[in-house]
Amino acid sequence: MEYRRTAQRNMILEVLQSTDTHPTASWVYDNVRQYIPNISLGTIYRNLNVLVSQGQIQKISCGEAEDRYDATTEPHIHHYCTDCGCVSDVHDELASERLSILISEMDADVQTYSLICYGKCKHCEKKNKCN
Repeated sequence: MEYRRTAQRNMILEVLQSTDTHPTASWVYDNVRQYIPNISLGTIYRNLNVLVSQGQIQKISCGEAEDRYDATTEPHIHHYCTDCGCVSDVHDELASERLSILISEMDADVQTYSLICYGKCKHCEKKNKCN
């Protein structure tokens, strides 16, 4: 299905591209409202889904936690903090290379992948060591 470009969708994409965090729909809503005060949360969700279906952003589902969104669309590894809920990119060239080799050796047509590592982020790990 083809969707027309709208000012709302463009602003949502701009807001996502302006951060290196992996925000929730609520965060996107709060930030887009600074530019489009009358936008609804429902409009945010609908447009996030359109942007995901168009491949312009990716949705990161972390189990029971609220979905997160990422403007970086090429496959990469994420880390989900089980304490604070933050999602961050894992920059490990060796792991990415090994994953690419593994995928190339599969007897399947892999078009994309999602890998999420779960555990405490460095901030939460440090905070818990201080207690």
